[in-house]
Amino acid sequence: MQTEKAASRIKELLQGNEGAAGVRLGIKSRGCNGMSYTMNYAQGKGPGEEEVTDHGVKVFVDPKAIMHIVGTEMDFVEDEISSEFVFHNPNATGTCGCGESFTTKEQPGEALAA
Repeated sequence: MQTEKAASRIKELLQGNEGAAGVRLGIKSRGCNGMSYTMNYAQGKGPGEEEVTDHGVKVFVDPKAIMHIVGTEMDFVEDEISSEFVFHNPNATGTCGCGESFTTKEQPGEALAA
């Protein structure tokens, strides 16, 4: 689910947020390609969420996002001008030029709710 660099950065962020048990990963309808990733602090596992623990970090996956991001690897990348979480999603059938949004093949019987 996440690389060691991503897990290390999440641990740093969690230290500054008491009560957070991990992060919640989801998707939202927006961007030029239809969907973008969301990541927020999580107090614990919500109803219907998947819990993934990797490198000592808990990631709770929103149930609406599971079919769109299954198999996705989260990384943390730093260079001279930016530092950001990057998602390598094998389900993405298209991305925008800036990398902020993506699209996947719609799952049968499923429409993305805003």
